[in-house]
Amino acid sequence: MLCLTLTGSTLEEDRSLVIRNRKWISLVELRVDFLLPEEQRKASLFPSMVDLPVILTLRRVCDGGRCTMGEKQRLQMLYDIAKGDFSYVDIEEDVKKAELKFKEAGTETKIDFENLLRMRNIRIIRSYHDFEKVPADIYGHISKLAAKGDIAKIAVTPKSMIDVISLFKVQQELKSIKDKIIIGMGDFGVCTRILYKKCGSLLSFCTDGTQQLPAPGQLCAQVMSELYRSDKLDEHTHIYGIIGNPVHHTSSPLIHNPGFEAIHYNAVYVPFLVDSVRAFFKLAEMIQIHGFSVTVPHKRNVQPYLGRITREVKQIGACNTVTRIQNMWKGTNTDYYGFLAPIANQLAQGTIHTALVIGAGGASRAIIWALHNRGVKVTVINRSLEHAQSIASETMSTVDSLENCSHYSGKVDLIVQTTSVGMTPNEEGDPVPALRFSGKEIVYELIYHPRETVFLKRAKSAGCRVIEGRDMLMEQGKLQFEAFTGYHYPHWINPKI
Repeated sequence: MLCLTLTGSTLEEDRSLVIRNRKWISLVELRVDFLLPEEQRKASLFPSMVDLPVILTLRRVCDGGRCTMGEKQRLQMLYDIAKGDFSYVDIEEDVKKAELKFKEAGTETKIDFENLLRMRNIRIIRSYHDFEKVPADIYGHISKLAAKGDIAKIAVTPKSMIDVISLFKVQQELKSIKDKIIIGMGDFGVCTRILYKKCGSLLSFCTDGTQQLPAPGQLCAQVMSELYRSDKLDEHTHIYGIIGNPVHHTSSPLIHNPGFEAIHYNAVYVPFLVDSVRAFFKLAEMIQIHGFSVTVPHKRNVQPYLGRITREVKQIGACNTVTRIQNMWKGTNTDYYGFLAPIANQLAQGTIHTALVIGAGGASRAIIWALHNRGVKVTVINRSLEHAQSIASETMSTVDSLENCSHYSGKVDLIVQTTSVGMTPNEEGDPVPALRFSGKEIVYELIYHPRETVFLKRAKSAGCRVIEGRDMLMEQGKLQFEAFTGYHYPHWINPKI
């Protein structure tokens, strides 16, 4: 189940959010603490306004909510609103039983709130929040929360891949607890939200995408349901992904997931924020990941864990694709061939003899080797000559300072821009403002956000043939798709990257 968290200031606004997201969700959480005071007083009516089960939540500030009233007043409001036709009521783990007994108007007898909810077949969610860490005794926490037969909910903050592993182990360690909600908040926790079923979680919370995030790391309902198909994954789903640090800016899920769906391949492609490659390989074995893409800074770090690597990986010293074959991991580099694909005809015709490569970072290694192996004379210009010297000496390339870029104006057949200068959000940047284009060059850039940088606009206005970063991204992605699935990428799909 995907649960939409409602953070509107009015009940009507929340109802509109439900209507807008209806086809992607199975239930909703009414966050009363986001409502205006006059709207809170009539919140008990909300379940009758929508056609989905509703979780009632009135969250304190210390638990990530907005409710600032005293605890006695807060619990009284929760009790009053719960008289509506809710399916679930969220009560924090530290709320004592004695605090949940209320006097009805005109009577001296105290009513036990929990028992009243159970008599009305309303499930209680016992929740625990930690915005700093994953507690060491997390399995004990969950067992304690579930002891009364309530739904145990933990929302914790993984700060490492080791923490992520502990969340995925919940299902293995506490399989006997059927009803539980496991949430990893923040960037490390995104993969646990998408793969919530692998954690043994009943549901995953999502947002509308236009509202303020009620919790760090939440994805919008449409992305969860249409891109990742989180609510449709099952025990037969093949898991693929991309590892990096950072990683959540990646467009690769926009390539692979629509491709899987188009060929009816039961698989999902998920971003994993990884601080430790060793820990990730442990997770990969634990949840049976079938393959993954590799981005900075791990293209070298993965290699000690690979049973086989291709000639290109040996040459370049960088691996961007890992697949599971015959009980071992195989490393390849699709950047190499993905880069060459858009200029394959010119290389075959022999019209590219010289190339200027701007930057000597990790992305440039595959490009310099690819050009070198095609007989192209390469000059690498970089801010740090020392940094560029090693790759240049390996490929018999020339090295020069970035400051001398103007010397190459009109003197090369191909210019390749590999740095991050000009990438979103710093879109005004130009790595080589002094470099002038004659109009005869092919100008190739690896940045794909924005689609057209200042650098590329200058080249286009000069009459150059330009190749966008999106082209290389798609070509290398198609090769990865084939390595993952054994099928060609569906030609009728045009990913929105």
